[in-house]
Amino acid sequence: MAFTSPQGRTQTSLSDINVTPFVDVLLVLLIIFMLTAPILQSGIELDVPQTKTVREISQERLVVSIDQGQRLFLGNDAVNIHDLAPQLRSKMGPRQDQSVFLRSDKSVPFGTVAMVVDELRQAGIEQISMVTEPYQEKK
Repeated sequence: MAFTSPQGRTQTSLSDINVTPFVDVLLVLLIIFMLTAPILQSGIELDVPQTKTVREISQERLVVSIDQGQRLFLGNDAVNIHDLAPQLRSKMGPRQDQSVFLRSDKSVPFGTVAMVVDELRQAGIEQISMVTEPYQEKK
């Protein structure tokens, strides 16, 4: 865009914005988000069993997980099986919907899962939902 000054000279305005630093900052932020997003998903890697009937998770509950080494987790925190009930009560508080999701690796023996379910029942948990993945046929 050009304009004429009072002295009769033609001048141009500096209306262009230098977007290079802006693009550099956006690309750095994009890379940071791409690297941190998978980490935030779930801290405990489990190979849960596959079933044909899987219901979508539509509500938020506390998650109790048992990994391959038969270690017990409440959320992302490791917990002793004998301390599970007090920690559940402290995290749930006075909530009336006493229910949790139970995630277990498919290689964990049933006896271990049964012990955890028993501890959950003794803690007063009314509903225990087992987490599974949809069954995928091998081609």
